Amino acid sequence: MISTAIAEFRKRFNREPLIVSSPGRINLIGEHTDYNEGFVLPAAIDKRIIYAIALNGTDTCNAHALFSGETASFALENIVPGGDWINYLKGVVFHLQQKGYEVKGFDCVITGDIPIGAGMSSSAAVEGGLAVGLSHLLGFNISRMEMARIGQLAEHTFPGVKCGIMDQFANLHGKKDSVMLLDCRSLEYQYFPFRFSEEVKVVLVNSMVHHSLASSEYNVRREQCEEGVKLLRAVYPGINSLRDVTSAQVQQQQHLLPAKVYDRCLYVTQENERVEKACAHLQRNELKAAGALMFASHQGLSKLYEVSCPELDFLAELASQRPEVAGARMMGGGFGGCTINLVETGKVEDFCNFVQEQFRQRYGVVPEIYITSIEDGAKVELATEAVA
Repeated sequence: MISTAIAEFRKRFNREPLIVSSPGRINLIGEHTDYNEGFVLPAAIDKRIIYAIALNGTDTCNAHALFSGETASFALENIVPGGDWINYLKGVVFHLQQKGYEVKGFDCVITGDIPIGAGMSSSAAVEGGLAVGLSHLLGFNISRMEMARIGQLAEHTFPGVKCGIMDQFANLHGKKDSVMLLDCRSLEYQYFPFRFSEEVKVVLVNSMVHHSLASSEYNVRREQCEEGVKLLRAVYPGINSLRDVTSAQVQQQQHLLPAKVYDRCLYVTQENERVEKACAHLQRNELKAAGALMFASHQGLSKLYEVSCPELDFLAELASQRPEVAGARMMGGGFGGCTINLVETGKVEDFCNFVQEQFRQRYGVVPEIYITSIEDGAKVELATEAVA
C-alpha cells in the first residue's frame, strides 16, 4: 500500500511525500460505553489507512482517495461540512484551526485496507492519520490525546456522529500486543499485555451488512442514555452519567424509567462492569472467563441496546457453538459490521470454513473474514522533507 500511495502521489503532485500509517481498531469489550463516560478495552490492528502527504505552498487542501478513485479539494478559509470521506479531513483541519494551529495547504493521496462500514473505525483512522501527518509537517507537537479530541470533535461537527473518544484514542495510542483499558471520563489509560497472541487469533467476521454510524439510531441511543441519567438524578442527585450508577441501582429504579430507556441504562451499566471483570480475568490469564463476558456483551447489545441485526446475531450464535472460540460478540456501533472472535490458533481454518458455509446457506453470501494482529498506533512510516 505504501509503494502504491507513493507512486500515485509522485504521478499527481510530482514530488516526494511523507508517509503516515494509521490503524483501524478492535474493541475486546466495552461497546457504547465511551460516550457514557465508562470503560473500554480497545487495541489498534494491522488494517490501516495510508497517507502520502506534503505541503503545497497554497491555501488549498487537495486529496485523492485510491479506495474510491475520487479527488476532492477545499480551501483553508471558511471550511464548512459537506462531502463524503473528505468531510473527515475538513473536520480535522477546521478543529486544528479552532485550537490555534496555523494549518497550511497540502496535497495527499489516501489508500488503505480497513473495510469501510465493518466496525473497525476507518473514520478515526482517516482523522488520526491526517492529524499525525500535519503535526509532523508543520511542527505542531500536538499530544496524542489532543489529536484524539480533535478527531472526536471533527466527527461530532462534520459528519454529525456524536461518538465517544474510544476510536480516536485507540488509533493514536495503540501498542503492539497490548490492549488498553481507557477510562472515558478521566482519559486515564493502562496497557494490558495480550498474552494470548500465540494461543488465539483475533478473527473478524463481516456480516456483509454495511452500517452507517451517521444513522439516526446511533444518536438516539445517546439521547436515551442522557434521558435515563436525568430521571435517575431524582434519586441519585450527584450523578453526571451512567458511569456513576451500578446495574443494581438501575434495576432498583426500573419504575422511574420508560421501558426502552431502562434497557439502554441497564445494558451500559452492566457493560461497564463486564469491562472491569474482563481486565481482571486477562491479568490472571483466564481467557475463557474473559470470553464468556464477550458472549454476554453481545446478548446485551442485541436484546437491551438493540444495535445488532439478524446477521450479527447469527454469527455470534455460530461462534458460541464452537469449542475453539473463547469469546465472540458484535463489535462497533452496530446495525452491521463485524463480529470479533477469539479463536484457537490451530483451529482458525476450521472455524472460518464452518462460519462461511453456514452463513452462505442462511444468507446466500460468503462473509469476508479478517485475521488480525494487535499493532502500534498511527505513526510516520517514511519521513522526507515533504514541504512546499
